[in-house]
Amino acid sequence: MRPEVAAALGAGFLGGEWTEDGLLASGARVIGRRPQWLRQLAAQVVAAYPDAPRDRPRELAAAVASLPAAAKARRTRALRWTPTPTAMGRNRWALPVLDGLDDLAALLDVTQAELDWFADPKRWAREAAVAPLQHYRVAHRVASSGAIRVLEAPKPRLKRIQRLLLDEVLDRIPPHDAARGFRPGGSVARYAAPHAGRATVLHLDLEAFFASVTVGRVYGVWRTAGYPEPVAHLLAGLTTTVLPRAAWRTLPRPADPGLHDAHWRLGRRLAAPHLPQGAPTSPALANLAAYRLDLRLTALAEAWGGRYTRYADDLALSSDRGWGAGTSRLVTAVTEVVRDEGFRLNPLKTAVMRRGERQHLAGLVVNEHPRVARAEVDRLRAILHNCRVHGPSTQNRAAVPAFAEHLRGRVAWVAQHDPARGERLLEAWRAVDWER
Repeated sequence: MRPEVAAALGAGFLGGEWTEDGLLASGARVIGRRPQWLRQLAAQVVAAYPDAPRDRPRELAAAVASLPAAAKARRTRALRWTPTPTAMGRNRWALPVLDGLDDLAALLDVTQAELDWFADPKRWAREAAVAPLQHYRVAHRVASSGAIRVLEAPKPRLKRIQRLLLDEVLDRIPPHDAARGFRPGGSVARYAAPHAGRATVLHLDLEAFFASVTVGRVYGVWRTAGYPEPVAHLLAGLTTTVLPRAAWRTLPRPADPGLHDAHWRLGRRLAAPHLPQGAPTSPALANLAAYRLDLRLTALAEAWGGRYTRYADDLALSSDRGWGAGTSRLVTAVTEVVRDEGFRLNPLKTAVMRRGERQHLAGLVVNEHPRVARAEVDRLRAILHNCRVHGPSTQNRAAVPAFAEHLRGRVAWVAQHDPARGERLLEAWRAVDWER
């Protein structure tokens, strides 16, 4: 059966009564006759779908084409094809109801033409060489490891759309409990606290986390939320992107040859539709796309007598008694789960930290309870002292913009995890004449 005939029959089926006789009548209107194979096809469709899949017209068309009776309709043509309105599937989180593209356009306050423009379903942005045709501004920074991080920030109108999707939809969908970052109530402290005072802490890092989340995974998140196929496809397009070839050519390679392979893999990921690092929707979507990863690693950690949490691309496992010689086998098991779920570990950042040495996660020391390292507190205290004695300009050697606010943020970071030390640092900050 031709794909266009299967799509027309599927649309006709969805527009009529969902019974064997109803599908037969609907199909006859589409092809203009009632051959014996159509009755067989109607029976096979009802057997495969006891309820009408009104949120899955594309899936239904593919199923129709694959059923045994369809093989007898190779020369059949569709005389009429009226697309049937879709409907939202199971809405378990009480999300905004979006039965079709009209509803999506109304929610986002854009036209359907603008929906297609921003979603870029044909991924024209890959070849776009001029800024007006690109929806993202591309920048980069060099990480402390020497790796190149690519930032893709949406332009204002697309950013407004993504912010609305985050506030109205994504923030209502709960990620796995092990995901402790980029969610309501999440924090670095919540990520690190389960591993405080443990015999062994294992830290691992996911390579190019956002870029590894493909458009297929993002589409799956929107479908799991209950949105019908056409809506989920547009939502996936609105929240993913491809890096223009011209932009990739302008990015530097890491200075360390040992990072060149990872940089090449990054380029391959960015060339395909992926979550952009810099979009407001990406952290929440990455958490939801990693749900199975979190589920499996939680079960793995428990099977090994440990705990597991994740903060963005940082994975942490810990044990009260330690794993001894079995630690390497646990790392291998984690590596296999990560790979099976479509991600990859950065082996350069794997660390096994045992009691008696400094155990740190996401900038916090967790040997006893999560706190900022004493060396960082002492360094900040010295900077504030010198700012008061010699003037702030003498300490801002890196020409950090808004230096006072920058230091105030570092003080707040300490106070969040150690209120007493934070209050003393805040007093020192207030004692500085920031106009000097």
